[in-house]
Amino acid sequence: MTLAADQGPLRRLQGWQRSVMAALAVAMTAVQTYTAIFGAFEALRQRSVHLTFALMLVLGLYRWGRAEENRLRWWDWVLVALGGLSVGYIAYQAPVIVTRFSYVEPLSPVDLAAGLVALVLLLEATRRAVGPAMAAIALAAVVYGLAGHRLPGEIGHRYLPWTWVVENLFFTHSGVLGIPLGVSATVVFSFIFFGKLLERTGAGQFFIDLACALMGRYRGGPAKVAVVASSLMGTLSGSAVANVVTTGTFTIPLMKRLGYPAPFAAAVEAVASSGGQIMPPVMGATAFIIASLLGIPYIYLAAVAAAPAVLYYLAVFLQVHGRACRLNLTGLPPDQLPRLGPVLRHGWPFLLPPALLVVALARGYTPVRAALWASAAVAALGLLKARRHLNAAGWLAVFEGAARDALQTAIATAAAGVVVGMVTLSGVGLRFSSLVGAVAAGQAWLALVLVAATTIVLGMGLPTVAAYIVQVALTVPALTAMGVPPLAAHLFVFYFASISAITPPVALAAFAGAAIAGTEPMRVGWIAFRLGFAAFLAPFLFVYRPGLLLQGGPVEVAASLAASVVGVAALASAVEGYLAGPLAAWQRWVLGLGGVVLVAPGWATDLAGALAVAGVALARWKQAGMRLPVAPRLPQRSG
Repeated sequence: MTLAADQGPLRRLQGWQRSVMAALAVAMTAVQTYTAIFGAFEALRQRSVHLTFALMLVLGLYRWGRAEENRLRWWDWVLVALGGLSVGYIAYQAPVIVTRFSYVEPLSPVDLAAGLVALVLLLEATRRAVGPAMAAIALAAVVYGLAGHRLPGEIGHRYLPWTWVVENLFFTHSGVLGIPLGVSATVVFSFIFFGKLLERTGAGQFFIDLACALMGRYRGGPAKVAVVASSLMGTLSGSAVANVVTTGTFTIPLMKRLGYPAPFAAAVEAVASSGGQIMPPVMGATAFIIASLLGIPYIYLAAVAAAPAVLYYLAVFLQVHGRACRLNLTGLPPDQLPRLGPVLRHGWPFLLPPALLVVALARGYTPVRAALWASAAVAALGLLKARRHLNAAGWLAVFEGAARDALQTAIATAAAGVVVGMVTLSGVGLRFSSLVGAVAAGQAWLALVLVAATTIVLGMGLPTVAAYIVQVALTVPALTAMGVPPLAAHLFVFYFASISAITPPVALAAFAGAAIAGTEPMRVGWIAFRLGFAAFLAPFLFVYRPGLLLQGGPVEVAASLAASVVGVAALASAVEGYLAGPLAAWQRWVLGLGGVVLVAPGWATDLAGALAVAGVALARWKQAGMRLPVAPRLPQRSG
């Protein structure tokens, strides 16, 4: 879950200032590791301690703006200290806070001061680490809570004293210190630590070499390497942008060298990296929050999400293949191909920790405990060879790096908690659900389209975890009220929050790929949007084909999987305009409509969609001059 590349401009501190911040980061990881081994603190204290460290580190490590600021001034130290004192006070008072009657027993002046200071500093930390868009959304939520009673009609709410707003945000489990920050403070940090250990021992390079060995020799090999490598790295990374800069520094120049246009190369990596967030077994921070909110085992969620993730990558893979065929591109030269045997022989130990992680989750261990065992396996792996050895300096680097990589998730979930707290306190969430239902006029498909659009728009420029949390409070109740199963509703929002990373005008993953490719960011964004277009179909399949989420009997599950594969493949071919050769305009339309029709369940729609797709496929087969396989004639027996 490396998020460092996703973060804003960091100060390049030197000397004693860097040592102080490094010591603070190491202390954060030490506390998190202690609670992972010996058990978490009480929920409010665990979350407030986590936020205390994150707030101090962000205010110390991140610059005020874009200007070069590579040392901390006295006022920066004041902000760092205030961040530690304000939220640290809440952590210290946690045993008292959990015993009081909320909104009945008034907060003390010190409580209110600590809450106000923490709120202001959290908004500033959000602006620096997550971006101005998320900070503006959180600030708007606070303003709405304070002044929403002046608004007319359904968009207004009853009067809320400002003391209630502060209390709701920092002295209950409903706001900043809610479940999302709790997941960040326990599960997410454990997996970040696990990923950092793997990174330190060289797992990232192994996964890239493995993808090259598997896919590099085929037509358009580098692009297919990007798809496979990004899906493998996606099991460890919860950030689309971090995934782009990790694998893209290798795959994008390789694609360009073999003939792919720079914008297309960057777009392929962006789309493949965005899918890493939905790829089991880890799936990034958001999946753990979904499991916590729904109260289901994480391993069950990972199993359910496997088929949709494969559909996503199937669509991308087919479009990449179609583009490679249209451009007549070849695979990697033999002298640039790593051999599968040596790659596995030297790197097979890297497969053991993820395998142990999956086994531990399947056997019922908590995600924190499973990540702990997997981390222990990586540490043992580091002792196998000298080049992977984790000495004292290496361990300090892992501890510091894990804390740095956790900052964006911690601040994003805390800021999203501001929005959730205000939605809950004001009651606007229920009214928003009613509004969506009224606009959709009882049509579930229209409600889904509205939710998809709002998720993408609100998710632009936000990390997936923040985009998801903001939307959960507003749109999931609207979907469930119209009969959408809760699991399908959450995954629907999750997918579109992930896709927002490749949707213009603010497509963070595409822009990161453009920087590596040295091309125009917006052009990359639109190509990425087209490449990922077939993936926009998958979330609707969750709702209309529950068999895709392993709901129902074997026949229903098999039928849903088959129809979904054909539908996504047809739509991908239609968008790219290639199926065993270039497609005519009418063929693309028929394929596209056939893919969309296959979303709706029922034998009539399945038959119509299958006939449309089969008709175009046979026509293309004939146009390409191919022959259907014919069984050889057996020699006639004499006599």
